[in-house]
Amino acid sequence: MKPPVFDASAASSYAEGPPRQVPGYESLHRMVSLLLAERTPPDGWVLVLGAGGGQEIRALADAHPGWWFDGVDPSAEMLELARQVTGSHAERIRLHQGLISDAPYGPYDAATSILTFHFIAHDQRLDTLSQIRSRLKSGAPFILVHLSFPQTEPERSIWIARHVAYSLSNGTDPAHAESARQAIGSRLTILSPEDEVAMLHQAGFSNASLFYAGLSIKGWIAYAE
Repeated sequence: MKPPVFDASAASSYAEGPPRQVPGYESLHRMVSLLLAERTPPDGWVLVLGAGGGQEIRALADAHPGWWFDGVDPSAEMLELARQVTGSHAERIRLHQGLISDAPYGPYDAATSILTFHFIAHDQRLDTLSQIRSRLKSGAPFILVHLSFPQTEPERSIWIARHVAYSLSNGTDPAHAESARQAIGSRLTILSPEDEVAMLHQAGFSNASLFYAGLSIKGWIAYAE
């Protein structure tokens, strides 16, 4: 995976982006918390791929004072931001710079990857999912959330336009919205929802089901076989 480049200024402003681009962003974290808690014990270990920024870990740590976390992210700047954001829970969090191959082996009680997988090249997606699976206990939940919509025209262009329109309606700078349009159209790796589920099953997850759909962004929960 070629990681996205976040400089210090981009990292510091990162927290403003997801709430403007992801419908129901705060509710999404609450849904993730509830779904993971169905199978994660009160003292469980959670693996977070794409932990930079710290918003996800903070939300889960706030809701579950007995959970422990290993967070992985390729960006040093984003991990520094995560340390600041999650500082009140620092004793329960370990942050690792790198890719999934640099993550501890667990085994973990649960795992998440939110708004990360569309940055991973198509030819590395299956391996990344398989490596997450190999670090989970049997039956452990895995939550995956990112851009996913039909990849045939005209549906593809319609969904990209909807994503940009939602972002603009929430006050995103038009230049940033145009940059996002270009990234989604040509640089990010986006699969159809059907292909996402097929790849989860191929990587060793079962019972994948859609729990979240916010315009162009979808979220699934699946379980390690």
